[in-house]
Amino acid sequence: MEPEAHRTRTEQERPMTLTPRSFQLEIRRGVAEITLSRPDRLNALTFEVYGELTATFRSLERSAARAVVLTGEGRGFCSGGDVEGIIAELFARDARGLLEFTRVTGALIQSICELRRPVVAAVNGVAVGAGAVIAAACDLRIAAASARFGFVFPKVGLSGADMGASYLLPRLVGHGRAAELLFLGDLVDAGEALRIGLVNRVVPDGQALEVALGWAERLARGPAFAHAITKQMLESERTMPLAAAIEAEAQAQALCMAHPDFREAYEATKAKRPPRFEGADPGDAPAPPAADAPPTPRTTGPSTPRS
Repeated sequence: MEPEAHRTRTEQERPMTLTPRSFQLEIRRGVAEITLSRPDRLNALTFEVYGELTATFRSLERSAARAVVLTGEGRGFCSGGDVEGIIAELFARDARGLLEFTRVTGALIQSICELRRPVVAAVNGVAVGAGAVIAAACDLRIAAASARFGFVFPKVGLSGADMGASYLLPRLVGHGRAAELLFLGDLVDAGEALRIGLVNRVVPDGQALEVALGWAERLARGPAFAHAITKQMLESERTMPLAAAIEAEAQAQALCMAHPDFREAYEATKAKRPPRFEGADPGDAPAPPAADAPPTPRTTGPSTPRS
């Protein structure tokens, strides 16, 4: 996590919250479900939404949530910044005011990436501009068949390098494809997004949230400490040479081996029962199937660890 001194003054002063007014938040059985709720505007972002989303992701660090699902209400995931609510107002700002705004938008992406919980995006519809970057910042992405992605910044006269897009996107789809998306700003359908690695799964319309919640519930039942280590390693090893990465993973795995979850998994295997990892809600544990019952099909996936 970035040192306090490296955060913007606006972010430092922003209160933490788990009671947002500008979108929906529900925490149940270890899963925080965040739903952007401006369906008439394809869940376009306002100044208030930006601020509350960032504060909420920071606050989830101290919540009972062990995994997060982010989605949008209606037929859109997020259509980016609201044209009238944000963009029109930016023309009245001086250079300092514009920089303050762009730092606020980047703080949202940082809060998603730094949260020590896996975040699953249920991309139920269009995800463009800031919406596409938010989806890219999540750890896993489930896309509805009708979903569309677009890093459309050049179409409005802006750099494709916005909110961390030029950091995140090459790591998902490679440098060449990222350059194409960020220079041209073209829309990509769900099938192409899957082919290039921008999303993990494509599912029929109406099922993205269900599948994302299934993944998140599975993660919430899992070893939260180990998931936090995994998310940290995925981030910190980006710039490491091989030898340093292997050493970092050796130290990280040794920490996991010293954690009670490692022994719990061993004892559960010996007892032929599901493991009860530390902090998981007892209601999350699936009932063991009957001896003659077929296996239950599941659709299947986090930086400092937490205990």
